[in-house]
Amino acid sequence: MNILLSVDRATEVTSPTDDAILQWVNHTLTHILSSPEPSPELSIRITDNEESARLNHTYRAKSGPTNVLSFPAEIPPETGSGLLGDLVICAPLVKLEATQQHKSEEAHWAHLVIHGVLHLLGHDHQEPAEAAQMEALEIDLLGYLGFRNPYDDEQPPEGV
Repeated sequence: MNILLSVDRATEVTSPTDDAILQWVNHTLTHILSSPEPSPELSIRITDNEESARLNHTYRAKSGPTNVLSFPAEIPPETGSGLLGDLVICAPLVKLEATQQHKSEEAHWAHLVIHGVLHLLGHDHQEPAEAAQMEALEIDLLGYLGFRNPYDDEQPPEGV
């Protein structure tokens, strides 16, 4: 699949690599989209706590940083655009949450990229049935990539 992906790093964080992010995006889109034409297009901005908090306040009226924000594009279908939208991921919060949840940073990054892409594709978790469907997709997509279920609190810390 030909994906147009832009990764903008507004922080010093160099991991995950752009190639890893592209792999996670490609995997998600390949398994969710039935016809990937026109070429899907999205951008991901990796940011710090301050910018994440500012965006979270501006667009969600919530205080503090959040791990991932999604901004789905609202492009009329007749334009033929593959633009899906934008994701903003807060690098320091990803690191903190990974530690708190006893998982590798790579696993948490993969989860949040997949989670964000699913939001851009119209999936949501506001209602219990939607949340269950979205979580099931995330678990399947992550499992195929070799990552464990991010919602299973009963698992021992990675590396144990």
